[in-house]
Amino acid sequence: MLLTGCATPPWSVENSLGMRFVRIPAGTFLMGSAESPASLARDFPQYDPERFRKLDDEAPVHRVRITQDFLLGQHEVTVGQFRSFLAASGHVPESVADGTGGYGYNPAYDPAQTQRGDAFEGRDPRYSWRNPGFPQDDDHPVVNVTWNDAVALASWLTRREGVRYRLPTEAEWEYACRAGTNTRYSSGDDPAGLARVANVFDADAATNWPKWQDFALPVHDGYAFTAPVGSFAPNAFGLHDMHGNVWEWMADWHADDWYARSPSDDPQGPATGAVRVRRGGSWHTWPFYARCAFRNWNSPQTRYVLVGIRLVREIAP
Repeated sequence: MLLTGCATPPWSVENSLGMRFVRIPAGTFLMGSAESPASLARDFPQYDPERFRKLDDEAPVHRVRITQDFLLGQHEVTVGQFRSFLAASGHVPESVADGTGGYGYNPAYDPAQTQRGDAFEGRDPRYSWRNPGFPQDDDHPVVNVTWNDAVALASWLTRREGVRYRLPTEAEWEYACRAGTNTRYSSGDDPAGLARVANVFDADAATNWPKWQDFALPVHDGYAFTAPVGSFAPNAFGLHDMHGNVWEWMADWHADDWYARSPSDDPQGPATGAVRVRRGGSWHTWPFYARCAFRNWNSPQTRYVLVGIRLVREIAP
């Protein structure tokens, strides 16, 4: 349960790239998850129970206070917005600058060449934010962007507009994702409720990965890959795609034991680390991993077909 700062009617602002930001009120919430492996195994019977014993970084549940209102992107950054940023700034995405490219979906890719067997190949210069191997238009969330690309976008917007942009902290993100709830998803505990609010691994995506059919949400949402941002219902804060569509880079370094030593007010994550956190799940994510509390991570140089960006715009005093 949200203790203070309950969800209010959204107030939003649009920036110079057409990104719309929603005002998130300051407040207090319970961060993390204390669900037992037995509870998870009961509600996700198709999963190997061993998966439920590897969630130590979601605990302990702890009270966090977000002390200032902030503006969070109502949608994930789109292909069109990222293209406009590159044209105006001269930034060269890391997948192009280092010459190694990104990842891409290739149904003909031989799964024997990878332990994942997921038809994603790379790094390869053929793939980048322009081409993840599946169709995207300007309204789809940009992918194949690194943490460093995301920070470059935020820094450029800060210089251009004179107001600070940045990546959200994990605490800000989970607070905004929950939007007053204390359930697995902002839509409740039942994975079936994701069908209304999230583009996750469903029956349409499973046509490309039939061996994982048992883990798919048993609905057809019309999207085998990414969906145009805002295609699904928002949460109580007016935010779209906080679950699914693409994973979103966080500002924080990751540490398994961070919650046990995190400050209660505006935690910023560990001072150092090797990998940055990403949150929210993607179009290719099984529902279990799209929970509000689930934490994932990658190196700052990672670029992948499942990972994108959502920005914070700070409110000037």
